[in-house]
Amino acid sequence: MTGPRCFIAGCSGLSLTPDEVSFFRDADPVGFILFRRNIADPDQVRALTDSLRETVGRADAPIFVDQEGGRVQRLGPPHWPKYPAGRTYGRLSSDPEGRRRLVQTGARLIGHDLRVVGIDVDCLPVLDVPIPGSHDIIGDRAYDTDPAIVAMLGRAAAEGLMEAGVLPVIKHMPGHGRASVDSHESLPRVSAGIDELRAQDFVPFRAMRDLPIGMTAHVVYEAIDPEGPATTSASVIGQIIRGELGFDGLLLTDDLSMKALSGSFRERAEAAFRAGCDVALHCNGNLDEAEAVAEAAPALAGETLRRFKAARARVAGQQASFDIADVRRGFEAALAEAA
Repeated sequence: MTGPRCFIAGCSGLSLTPDEVSFFRDADPVGFILFRRNIADPDQVRALTDSLRETVGRADAPIFVDQEGGRVQRLGPPHWPKYPAGRTYGRLSSDPEGRRRLVQTGARLIGHDLRVVGIDVDCLPVLDVPIPGSHDIIGDRAYDTDPAIVAMLGRAAAEGLMEAGVLPVIKHMPGHGRASVDSHESLPRVSAGIDELRAQDFVPFRAMRDLPIGMTAHVVYEAIDPEGPATTSASVIGQIIRGELGFDGLLLTDDLSMKALSGSFRERAEAAFRAGCDVALHCNGNLDEAEAVAEAAPALAGETLRRFKAARARVAGQQASFDIADVRRGFEAALAEAA
């Protein structure tokens, strides 16, 4: 097999083990993802991202992270600032334009933090729209309960990241806000009718269909496919994500190691690729599981290669020049004033 394989891999600690180096060199994942277990300080993270890229021999291999702010922030104090959760922005300003500016500036600062240490893709913005009674796994990670506001602020976050040279990932398509259980632990099922989903859950994703990368939800939408979660459902991906929502970007699975999915790791990956996902995401650093995912992952080619190149082109040479200290002072002052 030539070229990188269509999966993103995690690693186990602050530096690579010999087994990880060997596996990444042979399996050639298209990219990598970091978690808190991989984060100590800026010098260590920079060394790790350099090492990851060295294993595959590609200086531009994308490295992902979940850096949303609030309770989902992998890089945090004392070496990195604490950023607000998505919903917090709504409490900081009642002025829609003020909220939009704060979200965009916060994302620009997050993007700068990431680029300095070699991370160039952030799994942000969260475009899910929670409803009363849903599980708190989304909760305050969502910008609002109004889908139009979620779309507006999600756009601001994506623009802020791209201004800093970092690619955004919209998640979790086509909407995780109604889930009554945590998909890390079990499989959510959503019984809402298709018209209800169109009127609320799909709205932010349709509005941001031009964004370069998206991530699926491990959620069953009974009105579309009563059996398979979106990640492994050709109906959800083909009819809704690619069809009705019009998303033509690179489509990632959510983490294949989450308990919402069943079957072996090879079976999970194969099902996701059959359904229409472009890239499989495996996060926990377990090499036995990652090897099974790698075996199922095709080479980066065809439509997936086109989408991958189009995503990279969105930030190629686009990193804006700005005085980071000045922007940070202004952001902190705006947060203090709005609080």
